[in-house]
Amino acid sequence: MQTVIIAIVVLAALGAIFGLVLAFAAKAFAVEKDPREEAIAEVLPGANCGGCGFPGCGGYAAAVAAGKAPVNACAAGGAAVAAKIGEIMGVAAGDSVKKLAQVHCTGCGQNYKKYEYVGLHDCVAASLLPGGGELGCAYGCLGLGSCEKACPFDAIHVVEGVAQVDEDKCKSCGKCVDVCPKHIIALVPYKTRRHVAIRCSSHDKGPDVRKNCDNGCIGCTLCAKSCPKEAISMIDNLAVIDYDKCIGCGICAQKCPRKLITVDGKVPEPKPAAPKPAAPKAEAKTEQVPKAETAPAAASKEN
Repeated sequence: MQTVIIAIVVLAALGAIFGLVLAFAAKAFAVEKDPREEAIAEVLPGANCGGCGFPGCGGYAAAVAAGKAPVNACAAGGAAVAAKIGEIMGVAAGDSVKKLAQVHCTGCGQNYKKYEYVGLHDCVAASLLPGGGELGCAYGCLGLGSCEKACPFDAIHVVEGVAQVDEDKCKSCGKCVDVCPKHIIALVPYKTRRHVAIRCSSHDKGPDVRKNCDNGCIGCTLCAKSCPKEAISMIDNLAVIDYDKCIGCGICAQKCPRKLITVDGKVPEPKPAAPKPAAPKAEAKTEQVPKAETAPAAASKEN
């Protein structure tokens, strides 16, 4: 019994000693943490999407507190979160342009396949096969949903063989951009009243595009020529929009013969041609026949 009591006392003493040592070490080697870091972490949405360029919300909060990241880099939180972080840091959040993921493909190359793919339902896996997949168009969406699986916000889905973005859910985190093996998804500014998009990535020449897609860009330059702000340029046979110049007028969409360019996600109906002014009707001219002058009848008298 005495041995048991001694063992308990020894263990208690050792526990107390080790506790004091740990407490002293924790105080001596403590790393001071900026209280603003915790405050910033509390206002972040906690999506840990990595869209800010840092490893999760905790990494971003630490970078902002250390002055190594801007206060408006949280794509998921948007302007509201940026304003709160700016208030914590004592700086103005500044204007941040909203961005959205945009799929540069309409999926109309699904009707032109070189072979039938049978394998993992994954774009990355399919792209490793000859030709980069089963599609005739080397730039087309494979439609197997790698981007859909990668999106943490359920903002992108494959519909009728092509990935489509839900603009209300997209937080521009860039996960879909990184995972797409065809590199046909990009983050684009969304700042005009109406958003114009050229949903094609093909750099093939027009005749080759026609062989592999029903409405891919054929490089006709009509959109570029019609743009009043010179916001469209041809880059390697493909029409590309400069969103710093685009005003969302949609004239290019009206001119596109392939019905490829969309305005707010839809192909606009062509405007009916203005009716030509009717030519004024010619007034009927009535020819006035001069009245025949009647000569007085001369009475001939026979002598």
